[in-house]
Amino acid sequence: MSYFLWIEDFEGDVKITADLLLGSIINLPFENDKRKLKRQLKEQGIFLELTFQDGLSFIKDNDKLKQVDYIILDIDLKSHNGSIDDISDDVLDLLEKFQDYTKSEDEDLFNKVCNDLKQIAGFYLYTHLVVELGFPKTHILFCSNHGEDTKKIQNAFKEAKILLPQIYQKSKSDVQSWVKRCYGDPYSRLRRGIIEGCKYLKNLTEEKLRFNNFIQEQDKQITLEDLHNYLDLLENFLPLRVPPDPATVYKLYKLFVRTLAHEWESATPWKSKNLASLELYAFTSIMKLTRNWSAHSRVFEKINEEDVAYLFIVSMRAMFVLDDNLLRYEKHLLQLFKFVISEQEVINKTVLEKSYSNVLSLLDEPNKTDFYYALDDLQRSNTQDDKYLIQGLYQTFWILTPRGDLDEIKRKDGITKRYKFPKLDYFKAQKDNYLFELARHIYKRSFDG
Repeated sequence: MSYFLWIEDFEGDVKITADLLLGSIINLPFENDKRKLKRQLKEQGIFLELTFQDGLSFIKDNDKLKQVDYIILDIDLKSHNGSIDDISDDVLDLLEKFQDYTKSEDEDLFNKVCNDLKQIAGFYLYTHLVVELGFPKTHILFCSNHGEDTKKIQNAFKEAKILLPQIYQKSKSDVQSWVKRCYGDPYSRLRRGIIEGCKYLKNLTEEKLRFNNFIQEQDKQITLEDLHNYLDLLENFLPLRVPPDPATVYKLYKLFVRTLAHEWESATPWKSKNLASLELYAFTSIMKLTRNWSAHSRVFEKINEEDVAYLFIVSMRAMFVLDDNLLRYEKHLLQLFKFVISEQEVINKTVLEKSYSNVLSLLDEPNKTDFYYALDDLQRSNTQDDKYLIQGLYQTFWILTPRGDLDEIKRKDGITKRYKFPKLDYFKAQKDNYLFELARHIYKRSFDG
């Protein structure tokens, strides 16, 4: 999901207004008290501010503004809560510059100025976002309960020589359509999941850093500070404004994957075999292959949001010791996978055998007994397209995670040989942790393309 800032003072019914704007994305009974609603929506990634002053404070705080992807603005907003003494310096400064007001004890004058501000409050917020901060106009929804009564705000834009954005009535279906489209936008959802993941990981202690276990050379091992710098880079890599054409988006994702995988240059995946977690060998192998391919091939020319999310989850799970439960940012990223098998569906050994057989048969000398080396050789042989190789990064998860004994597999070329094959019961035993959720989300992408 994408995260929203919603600035609304609720002159009408709180519950009805919330349902009009957010009913298309949140399937919950909304609170009818605006303070309770604010707490409820924060759990859903929606930050609600209830006055012009609070909204202005939020958008002027860079750290807070970075928490959101889209903004819903009301036109008509109460200036602040409380008396003249409760108004902020930022709002006073705005009143002095644009409303010709100087602070005094005259409450009647103050109330009049605040009432004038109320009618065009959305204009000030919009222009600060777009003109001062460069926030994308396409990420802002301007709406009102009084869509037919916008003369004052129209004049404000006209006098400022700024093109008036479209103003929607909250009751119109276009509003819910806009919110739903933005909420599920794959680029924004990927970007937000990466940001939230990096923020979470930067709070981990040094004891949770596992990455150096895979690096033999002491001089190439990294510190927690190095990892924080790396996570800062990933967190800020994808811009808020999505590039205008698909080709540019592909280039951006390719560069992100190359940056994500760069740290794995000195890693040795087989060292993870000595650790307790079975999936580590798969995860480290996936990232080592990604590092090699991103530096020396064109495999990632057309990588999509699902694939970037998968590699980010895998890399962070390998680098850090994380909880067995699916983490919040992982849930966020896994929502990018459109076709998810149910908990009741059984993992099919025949499908895995076919995938393993296909890779081995395509090699000139199919004598490798480890899927990692077979797949890497396949990439070097240039006998398969990039789509097939990216799919191989998913299949690596299935084949290397639950390492089993040698088993006979009939290859695509008809030859039967003994290869090391996974114990599928391992996945079935993981229902209470992240591994099972990851498996059922990526299953279709792994084998159906």
